[in-house]
Amino acid sequence: MANSIHAPISKPMLWTGRIFSGLVILFFLFDGVMKLVKPEVVVRYTVALGYPESEIVGIGVAALVSTILYAIPRTSLLGAILLTGYLGGAIASKVRIEAPLFDVVFALVFALFVWGGLSLREPRLRALLPLRD
Repeated sequence: MANSIHAPISKPMLWTGRIFSGLVILFFLFDGVMKLVKPEVVVRYTVALGYPESEIVGIGVAALVSTILYAIPRTSLLGAILLTGYLGGAIASKVRIEAPLFDVVFALVFALFVWGGLSLREPRLRALLPLRD
């Protein structure tokens, strides 16, 4: 296991991980900022999910902090864990209101992007997985 931690990452694998992670970061930065700005559509949709309008900014701050932690290599694992929790809450909220299946699957796909991007660019995480390069 120690050798796989220091094994070089192929350029295609590294760039695929960076692209996946970049998409995740852009999406959550946009999501978090929109919750801070609170346009009508965000307020309406968040209230429809069962959250009071007074909680929208706090949810946005949680998304932004988690995203920033994910973007920083040293704290990316913590960020991935927090984003997974955030997405789990989103999935639970959507299931509770019986949202269309696409909404639930969309959040699940983003969770896969969070971990897929991180595992492709982080050799220490790949060393823990049963998968091999």
